[in-house]
Amino acid sequence: MLGLKKYLIAEEERLNKIKQVIDKRLIDIPEGNLRITSSGKHIQYMHCKEKDGKYQKQGEYLKKENMSLVRALAQKSYDQKMKKLVDRRLKQIQIISKEYSDDEIELIYTNMNINRQALVTPVEKIWQQKVADWKSIPYTGKAFDEGIPEIYTKKGERVRSKSEKLIADTLFDRGIEYKYECPISLKGYGLVYPDFTILSRKTGKEMYWEHDGRMDDPKYSEKAVRKINSYIYNGIIPGDRLMLTFETSSTVLNDRTIKKMIDNFLL
Repeated sequence: MLGLKKYLIAEEERLNKIKQVIDKRLIDIPEGNLRITSSGKHIQYMHCKEKDGKYQKQGEYLKKENMSLVRALAQKSYDQKMKKLVDRRLKQIQIISKEYSDDEIELIYTNMNINRQALVTPVEKIWQQKVADWKSIPYTGKAFDEGIPEIYTKKGERVRSKSEKLIADTLFDRGIEYKYECPISLKGYGLVYPDFTILSRKTGKEMYWEHDGRMDDPKYSEKAVRKINSYIYNGIIPGDRLMLTFETSSTVLNDRTIKKMIDNFLL
């Protein structure tokens, strides 16, 4: 699974934080165990001590004035179960994470001599082949009106704004293939031309990047919101398959924001 390594590392960090809390709690704990019985609405708490390595079923009944001990015993039981689970999961994750690589299946093929590769059919297309197939699908982008400034990216493509050029050039510099204004149809809205369509290496699905650059223009922002809502209605959700950036006449898009978006959604 592409991207799994990152989640394994994140989960290991989360479990280690939990382990630190649990281990600290278990330093000073009361002796014995808590048994809870009930009769109707009446609840009784029993403090059971350990004998010959086992907790006894019968023990000393605890009164209301002993509720601090009741809570401490209940917390102890919870923390001990949590410790067993967290310790077990950490060992499992550490073993998997140590030897796992996101591209391990692909590497078996790509590490072969090129002459051997020619004799082999991989179980899955390698990423470069998938991107090449995706890029080979022809499309007709949106036409440019006459009289508007001509702005070109490092790839030599014409775009509509300096901010779009900044996005396109950053994608290019990071080695990320994209399609500029490749049309898609949104049910209930019609044909739209996302600024950038990108094939996600993490998911294998297409992602769409819309940059809304005149959000202080009421008519523009109204149309932008309608389009974003249409994406959502069609199952293309912001933060999942839809990337959004914005600017106004006084707050412009910068490369730091673009790089953060790329790092978070595409790498």
